[in-house]
Amino acid sequence: MHNSSWFMATVGLLLAYTAVILFFVIRGAMRTKSMADYAVGQGFSPYAVGLSLATATTSAATFIINPGFISLYGWSAFVAFGLCMPAGLFLSQIILTKSFRRYGKTVKALTMAQWIGQRYESKGFALFFAFLSLLLLSFIVLICVGLTKVLAQALGMGEFQVLVGMVVFVFSYMMFGGANSMVYTNTVQALIKLLVAVMLLFSGYEHLSKGVNDFWAQLGAISPALAQFPNASSPLYRDFFEIVICNFVIGVAIVCQPHLITKSLLLRDDKDVNRYLWVGSLAQMTFFLVVFAGFYARLMFPDLQIDGQPIKMDAIMSAYVVREFPVWAGLIVILGLLSAGLSTLEALIQALSTTVTSDIIKPLFGQFIPNDRAYIFLNRLVIVGLAAVAITVSWQQLQHPNLSVGIFAQLGVYGFFSTAFIPVLFGIFLKDVPRWVVVMAALTAFVLHFGTYFGGISPYLQGTVRNPAVASTFGILGALSVGLVGYALSKKKKAAFSHIN
Repeated sequence: MHNSSWFMATVGLLLAYTAVILFFVIRGAMRTKSMADYAVGQGFSPYAVGLSLATATTSAATFIINPGFISLYGWSAFVAFGLCMPAGLFLSQIILTKSFRRYGKTVKALTMAQWIGQRYESKGFALFFAFLSLLLLSFIVLICVGLTKVLAQALGMGEFQVLVGMVVFVFSYMMFGGANSMVYTNTVQALIKLLVAVMLLFSGYEHLSKGVNDFWAQLGAISPALAQFPNASSPLYRDFFEIVICNFVIGVAIVCQPHLITKSLLLRDDKDVNRYLWVGSLAQMTFFLVVFAGFYARLMFPDLQIDGQPIKMDAIMSAYVVREFPVWAGLIVILGLLSAGLSTLEALIQALSTTVTSDIIKPLFGQFIPNDRAYIFLNRLVIVGLAAVAITVSWQQLQHPNLSVGIFAQLGVYGFFSTAFIPVLFGIFLKDVPRWVVVMAALTAFVLHFGTYFGGISPYLQGTVRNPAVASTFGILGALSVGLVGYALSKKKKAAFSHIN
């Protein structure tokens, strides 16, 4: 599967990529004088920020991990990841962005935890969301696993060495530039990803050349379930609710992640918001369609084996790229897959380290920290700690995944934004919502998400492979119900009190 030409070419590619990244990091570091500079930078073009949003939204999950679900479960998985989830995300992104930016600018919030804390005038609620943000480590793990699979396949090296080398490099350069370097690197990465998305989508042209019916017939010959909707034999795509409703709800709520919703705060001017949304949405649409390449991979490996050895789901796309493309074209694709992972990884490191430093360390230990330079130093120590955790958990997922690292990441990330959704939604659109209402809604989402998943509550959440999207949907809908009832009761109580007086 692997040869020396792939090794030498990949090493050359990594050296060139490293040089470009370091150029932008050094440039960004020279402009980073405070934690505010690290968190939101000094104002950027709507085109650059739009592309940065698209790269942060569609990561290694979209380009490397999720196509594996399509390879295994076919059309039902594509409808979930390629159509329903993006539809919810686009709708939510358009509705929430302008209002979040307006309030974020007013209160000078650097993180989502700060935004929530200041919106509801509660330091305790902000601290809760700061700790909750640690769940996003699960998505960092997904990206590390995805990139390790790609690079280990191309380099012919052991996964542990590749994992450690990659984590040390990326986390090290993210200590310095923050937002000022991230937006520039994300723009370069987005342009590369657009090229690679087109290459992947057209890589299976020969399978489609005889028409759509022939394409589905080829898939059906491997397994009839691949061309069916729903896929009743799968553990994740068994009916309309699980495929369409759950993934649309997830798409709506997914915007409520700190490295996504705070992107609008990077813009120079409110007039730039519409252009930012257009650029970001068009790029995202292209990226989300990449999961279709999972069909091509299944046609290449109908029995999901190479030389008699089964392919782990997370390695399907890596194997497809190395087998499908000649070295020169494969390098471009690998560059795109790297860009897909690193762009979101950078955004997560920047958002999570800022949250830990500004929203956990500062309120709890601020009296012992003399100045902003000390916070920048502490932020770098936080990044070192995040790197150590990322290596440890990623290695465990490389060795012993439960079907896919995607399930592990979904459990953590979906838990975070399920809990955050109602506080953000009510905070944007309801002026006089009492704090207790959103606190109860957030706790309801948290308990329902993790309680139903680990408790095996409902037929969807039983067996060894469980669907985090279902647990998250229960959490979001439960939180919405509690929030609306609580808000209605508070309005009724307020009206009664006004009438008495």
